[in-house]
Parts: sequence; C-alpha cells; structure tokens
Amino acid sequence: MDNRSVKTEGLLYSCFSMETGDQSDLCFPEQANTSCRKPSSDVSDGVLFSVLLSVECILTVLLNLLVIISISHFRQLHTPTNLLLLSLAVSDLLVGLVAMPGEIYMRISCWFLGDIACSLWNYVTFTAASSSVVNMVLISADRYFAICDPLHYNIKVTVKRIQLCVYLSWVAALLHCGLVLKDQLGRPGMYNSCRGECVIGFEVYGGILDLVVNFVLPLSIIITLYLRVFVVAVSQARAMRSHVTCVKLQHSAPSRAKSSELKAARTLGVLILVFLVCLCPYYIVSLVGENENLGFVAKFVLYLYDVNSCLNPLIYALFYPWFRKAVKHIVTLRILQPASREANIL
Repeated sequence: MDNRSVKTEGLLYSCFSMETGDQSDLCFPEQANTSCRKPSSDVSDGVLFSVLLSVECILTVLLNLLVIISISHFRQLHTPTNLLLLSLAVSDLLVGLVAMPGEIYMRISCWFLGDIACSLWNYVTFTAASSSVVNMVLISADRYFAICDPLHYNIKVTVKRIQLCVYLSWVAALLHCGLVLKDQLGRPGMYNSCRGECVIGFEVYGGILDLVVNFVLPLSIIITLYLRVFVVAVSQARAMRSHVTCVKLQHSAPSRAKSSELKAARTLGVLILVFLVCLCPYYIVSLVGENENLGFVAKFVLYLYDVNSCLNPLIYALFYPWFRKAVKHIVTLRILQPASREANIL
C-alpha cells in the first residue's frame, strides 16, 4: 500500500490525532501498542473549534431544513432553479447532520464507533460534498441558459428535466465516491494508523480522480459559464438603461434576458462565488500534502469548507424575498392551514 495515498485527504482529518502523553491518555489503555492517544483538550485548539462547529452545525441543519420545507411545500416555488436549490440544500443538510457531528466527535473523543462506521461516515460526507459541487455546476448551467438563451429556456429547462438531472447527479456522486473510496469501503480501517482513529484515505489514482472530478473540471465549467453570463448580463444592464436601445433590442435581439433573470443571475453568482472561496483553500491544502506546520491551517480550511453549507441559506434570506415570506409561514405555522400550498409568496 502506498503511504502517499493517505496524505491527499488524510491531512485534513489527521489534525484530530493525538499528542504525546502517558498511558492514561490512550483511547484503549489495554492495547497500548495499537491504541491512539486521546485528542488534545487545549481550549484554544480542539474545544474552540468544537464550539464553533457545534454552533455552525445547529444553524446549518435548521436553515437548510427551512429551505427544504419552503421549496417542497409551496407550489409557486416548484421551478427548475428552485429544484436545484432544493438539491443543494439536501447536500448541505447532510453536511450538518452527518459530517459536522462526526468532526465534533473526533475533536473531543477517540473514535469508538468502529471501522465500518468510520468508512460509512466518510462515504456519506464525501458524497454530500461531491453532490454540492455537481449542484453548483447545474446552477451555473441553468443561469447560462436563462440569460444567454431566454427564448428557449422554458423549452430546454423544464421541471421534469431538472428532476432527472438532480437524480442523475446524486447517482453520479454516489458512484464517484464509491470508486474513490472503494479500498476503504472494502477494507474498513485500512488507512487508520492506530485504534481510535478515523481518517479518510485513498490511493493516488483516487486522489487524482477526485481532484479532477470534484475540483478542476467543475471549476473550469463554472468559470466558463459565468464569464459568459457576466458578459451578457453587463450588456443587458447597459441596454436597459437606454430606452432607445431597449426598443431596438426588442426588434433585433429577442434573445435578451429579463430583468428578473439578471437579478437571479447576480444572486446565484454570489452563491457560487462564496462556494468557490470555501472550496479552493481546501483543495490547495490537500495538494500540499502532509506538513506539520499546516496543522492549524488544515483545521481552518476544513471549517471554512463546512461553513459554506451554513452560508447558502443565509444568502437566500438576504437576496430572495420569497424565502423570507416562506419562513414566516413556517414559523407562524400557517403552512398547517388548508390550501397553504397555494399561498402567494412571490
């Protein structure tokens, strides 16, 4: 087994590992030769990050549940774009329900749940992250068609087609993560250096595949599509400021985007920009590999990567009036009233 296989992702999780101490610091004192040491209890390190992650975890679950309930319940919100936001919210909810609690657990305790549970936790966490990336690509494609080809948007982008794309994206994420983590899933615990540890690891080919599929390729597609959207959006903004130009455009360029679509593009552009800001440092640190000097940095970029799942619904709350109205209906329990699905919240 190539030791380098663990380094690609293991650095970001090995931060939870042990420091030197006596036998009382062991996870399994009766197995001193194979046991890991308990995580550090330093307030400025493990406890601080655990508190931050706990707050982030609660907010992530609550906010994304509001997004899921809103889009699922109100019929007016059953649009292609919102279905993509719904899929993204499900990915973020998995991060809050599975990934973050696991990270908190490993910061304050040894891993006592066994190697199989460790492999499954890594698989679900990895799948949620991979699905988020695919959803961002689909959102970029949705905005591209809405802005650059508005006349054919309603024909090309329908609810049924988006539903199919969402299903396929989740299947692709499950298959991709299964392929990357196949060694760990087939032999749980093979990458753990001692008992009481849970790290994510894969062979070199798995790291390259993950880097290309989850970072290089999506990043290239997102940047390419949004550069095109930006160029068209800027030209539309200039055109709408001139009545004469607007009249000419109505006759000579019917494929121009509507003002509402431009606003949606800007909002989703912010969403994607925040996602890239949170994603890129994670992969940059992963590429550096194992380095003792990067311990705190690795913890920070992992925290930054997770915080994106909490920021997404906050972006909806800031830019989408329909989300704020939907939350009011949910909090005041008006969604329990008859025919509440038909409420006008746009």
